[in-house]
Amino acid sequence: MDDFDLIVFGGDGDLAFRKIYPALYYRLLEKQINNRSRILAVSRREYESTAFMGRVEENLRNYIDEVNEKVLGELLGMITNASIDPGKGKQDETADKWFDQAEADRIRVFYLATPATAFGGICAYLDEKTYLTDHSRVVLEKPLGRDLKSSEEVNDQVAEYFSEDRIYRIDHYLGKETVQNLMVLRFANNIFERSWNAQEIDNIQITVAESLGVGSRGGFYDQYGALRDMVQNHLLQLLCLIAMEPPVLLDADEVRDEKLKVLKALRPYDKETIHTHTVRGQYTKGKTKGEEMPSYLEDIEKYDSSTETFVALKTYVDNWRWGGVPFYLRTGKRLPHRYSEIVINFKQVPHNLFPEKKDIQNNRLTIRLQPEERIELQQMVKIPGPGGYRYKPFSLELDYADHFEDRFPDAYERLLMDVVRGNQTLFMRRDEVKASWEWVETILNNWEKQKVPNVLYEAGSWGPGDRIMSEPDFWVKSRHILKVQKKMEGNAG
Repeated sequence: MDDFDLIVFGGDGDLAFRKIYPALYYRLLEKQINNRSRILAVSRREYESTAFMGRVEENLRNYIDEVNEKVLGELLGMITNASIDPGKGKQDETADKWFDQAEADRIRVFYLATPATAFGGICAYLDEKTYLTDHSRVVLEKPLGRDLKSSEEVNDQVAEYFSEDRIYRIDHYLGKETVQNLMVLRFANNIFERSWNAQEIDNIQITVAESLGVGSRGGFYDQYGALRDMVQNHLLQLLCLIAMEPPVLLDADEVRDEKLKVLKALRPYDKETIHTHTVRGQYTKGKTKGEEMPSYLEDIEKYDSSTETFVALKTYVDNWRWGGVPFYLRTGKRLPHRYSEIVINFKQVPHNLFPEKKDIQNNRLTIRLQPEERIELQQMVKIPGPGGYRYKPFSLELDYADHFEDRFPDAYERLLMDVVRGNQTLFMRRDEVKASWEWVETILNNWEKQKVPNVLYEAGSWGPGDRIMSEPDFWVKSRHILKVQKKMEGNAG
């Protein structure tokens, strides 16, 4: 990897300590980068250097299982902390000196781990200080705005200083190993690609369940909610990878062109389907394993809020490949377990020829993204022994931890290195972001116009009662699919 300079705005924030610095540690450990690269941790607050580096080291030891002391020392030696406040046009002498020593022909990555409202001001400041070079790139953390208008405003501001080919809008879900494997699973296995269509698939379900509440993000989360925070980016990106047509080449723009076609084919919501095809919920007090859990309103310390913490959607991709196939999207906080998975439910066999006439369960492909990454294919098998054709469903599993001994790189490791390489395949293009917001706004606007209320659900349960589910695998058991459809379409009130 070429030597590079990385400037992290928000260098004293949770994302930097939890993800960015550990990602750099592992890339250094595996010798993908070397200690000639430099890292500037930027914060508005001024820190004494020894105290700041102590925080970096403490957090690295917390997030790394077995620390290599030599590599840890090298990484700490690469990091310099400095104070820059673009809003006030102020920076300390350390920042001045660091940029004075920068090599003009080096790759220079500006990572904006700050609220999107600060992106434009930071970029303007960098331009004013002449820190932007022909080798500069900028990384933008989500969410990019609260709606289409604010998203476009942020993108306009950044585009004044960076061309589109130097802007990297990051979505860490696209860097996950199992998400990457979706491409190989589909396009390197004839058995799947030939059946990846409306003729063979009954429905597709994408679930991102979180066991935690809003935690320290209460102020931010109450302005966004589950739809903006999770669906507009993470879940829609997963849907695009599942539904997209094969790109001509594994090239950034070829892949993003196909994803954009999916977003444009998503069926918008109207005043009828907003009731029958969406559910929004908010968690109340609950209990898990005997432990009392507070309500959302208690978590954010407010008496009233209409912000949703749970969203369930039924949607369609209106094109030749997927016409008539429902896609179910679900995400929520304070659910019993944390997991993310994609489930492809294939259609039933057209005729049961076996004498027993016991139900034949449909084939099901499950792609577990987290935790315990694995791929599972359910098929029907004969039960050994005499007495005719007795059968039952049986799953073939590929457990990544069992079959691949190497440590799985975190998504941020792959994405950071792709920025340095200049590979934008796993990053969202501006027209993708715009198309996703255009679709999401058909939900937001109709929720408001039709006054769709939040359905309350207990913290620690699987969501808004019998409207959606009563057990964790409600959506993935084929015998329950019809129930879900009926509840979403017939019991909207």
